[in-house]
Amino acid sequence: MYQSNELTTKQKAAILLITLGPDLSAEIFKYLREDEIEKLTLEIASQRKVSQEQKSKVIAEFHEMALAKEYISSGGLDYAREVLEKALGSDKAIAIINRLTSSLQIRPFDFARKTDPAQLLNFIQNEHPQTIALIMAYLQPEQSGIILSSLPPDRQVDVAKRIATMDRTSPDVLKDVERILERKLSSLVTQDFTAAGGVDSIVEVLNRVDRTTERTIIENLEIQNPELAEEIKRRMFVFEDIVMLDDRSLQLVLREIESKDLALALKASSAEVGEKVYKNMSKRASEMLKEEIEYMGPVRIRDVEEAQQKIVNVIRRLEESGEIVVARGKGDEIIA
Repeated sequence: MYQSNELTTKQKAAILLITLGPDLSAEIFKYLREDEIEKLTLEIASQRKVSQEQKSKVIAEFHEMALAKEYISSGGLDYAREVLEKALGSDKAIAIINRLTSSLQIRPFDFARKTDPAQLLNFIQNEHPQTIALIMAYLQPEQSGIILSSLPPDRQVDVAKRIATMDRTSPDVLKDVERILERKLSSLVTQDFTAAGGVDSIVEVLNRVDRTTERTIIENLEIQNPELAEEIKRRMFVFEDIVMLDDRSLQLVLREIESKDLALALKASSAEVGEKVYKNMSKRASEMLKEEIEYMGPVRIRDVEEAQQKIVNVIRRLEESGEIVVARGKGDEIIA
């Protein structure tokens, strides 16, 4: 049996999941990559016997690390260290912070994520589009959405394209841009190249801007980079976002979908999505759909994703034709 201080990070994660039980562990697995799930599953399977003492120590360490991460997010590294020192003593606080910072990559521009976007806009709007894109890639999507909506249309497109095509940025460049914002965060920047931006990043931003801004950017990208525009459009609305549709819009969507595709799509969806769909069907139709799902048996993830994408395509088609409205950022609120 392993001693507590001999456990690897992977072994601790396995013990944590064993302690939490199958239901909570299954929820956690939803947020992990396939290779991570595979490694953890093998590690869980190899644990022959885990003592109560080991479980307690792993849970305690996890709780301490979670608190430290929350403190860092709330007030930065110094604040986290101060709070932990008062609660646990200097030595233990330093040990926790060291463990956390060695495994947790603290993102640059931490101070900017606590700054009002209007103030940020005043400071960065006249900077080079690449500088604006770099800063926005590290902000909260809500902040970036406000800033992007406030830029001139030609700059909106340029900045959006630069965020979407951004890959990795060297620490030296990050430090220079942080100096432009007149704050020193070099102690929080790792020496490894830091990943930010990408298609997922610009999708998060575009999902929070107003519809006019979104349309301007997409239409211009379709001319400048059709493949990128198509990839962004494909990710703009995912199946789980169906809960954001109003009842009338969802009912119009459901009329366009085959029962088999709907059953497949709901097979691996959340309870919230299922309830939203069933609520907008007749009692008989919803009962038949539930029975179809129940008797469907095991299905391939790929088949489920294809069915969900079919429904998303229907939603996008109806939205583009003006038959339904998908609420997104400010200005998209629906007036009855």
